[in-house]
Amino acid sequence: MIFQTDALAPGLYLVATPIGNARDITLRALDTLASADVLVAEDTRVARKLMEIHGIDLRGRALWSYHDHSGPGDRARVLRAVESGQSVAYVSDAGTPLVADPGYKLVAEAIAAGHPVIAIPGPSAVLAALSIGGLGTDQFHFAGFLPSAAGARERALDALRTTEGTLVFYEAGRRVRE
Repeated sequence: MIFQTDALAPGLYLVATPIGNARDITLRALDTLASADVLVAEDTRVARKLMEIHGIDLRGRALWSYHDHSGPGDRARVLRAVESGQSVAYVSDAGTPLVADPGYKLVAEAIAAGHPVIAIPGPSAVLAALSIGGLGTDQFHFAGFLPSAAGARERALDALRTTEGTLVFYEAGRRVRE
C-alpha cells in the first residue's frame, strides 16, 4: 500500500483505530501513522501490530506509551515534542482516543499551551453499537464504563433513570452478566 507521507504540521493528532477488524481503519489514519514524527499509544504492542498489518514502518521514529497510569512527566515529554515542531500521533487500543480512553489531561494541557489538536476520525464503538442496536439514535447519552462495585454501579444507574433517549454504556466482556 502507498501512503501519503507528506510532512504533517506540528500538533497532536488523535488517530481513531479499528475496534475489531484491522481493515476498518481510514486512509487518513494510515497516512497520519506513516507520516507522524512521533507515535504515542495506549499500548505500544497493539499499535505495533496495527502498523505491521498495514505495512507501516517505524523508520526509527519514537513510539511512546501513554495510558491510564501515565503522569505529568509523560505528558510533558509529548508536549515538548509538539512544542519543538514535531507531529505526534496518539492512538488508543481501539476506537477514538479519549472516548473512555486515557488522554484527556494530555489534550487539555496541549490546548492550554496553544498547541493544535487534530482529530483523525474513524471507528467509534459508541456509534457502531447505536447503529445496530435497534434503539432510537436521535437522542442518546454515552455514560462510559459503569463502576465495578455493585453499590456504586446501582447509584450510577439510579442517577441516569430520568435521562431521555438511549443510554449507552461500555463494559468489559467478562463483566457483562453482572
